Amino acid sequence: MKVPASVTKAHAAARKVRESAHAPYSKFKVGAALISASGELFTGCNVENASYGGTVCAERVAILKAVSEGALEFADIVVVTEGAAPAFPCALCLQVMAEFFSPKTKIWIADPKAVSSVHTFSELLPVPFGPKQLALGKSKKKS
Repeated sequence: MKVPASVTKAHAAARKVRESAHAPYSKFKVGAALISASGELFTGCNVENASYGGTVCAERVAILKAVSEGALEFADIVVVTEGAAPAFPCALCLQVMAEFFSPKTKIWIADPKAVSSVHTFSELLPVPFGPKQLALGKSKKKS
């Protein structure tokens, strides 16, 4: 697998931001680096909360930061975890990605040492819920 220079840079950024993760409950630190369509880099780490429901994953932190700064289209995201095997984004993160990622957006899975795999968004969530489903629901007339 050939890893582009932009992804290598994002991997380093995700590795670094992972160190800032607030994970006192799970002890599972995650870092993410999102590359916008224009090449801007946005990072995020997981931030846990004692209520658990208030916890925000690294991928969503990066996406929310990017959107708050005006980026709406993305080319790649690198997710860095450490464990027996690198972890994939959770279902809630995939649903948030569905709002902003194209089917071809690349999700790079990594540990602190290296990228281990790459997947398109459509491979990880082949049938996302999104604006099309909302429009279809609104267009259906009630009898």
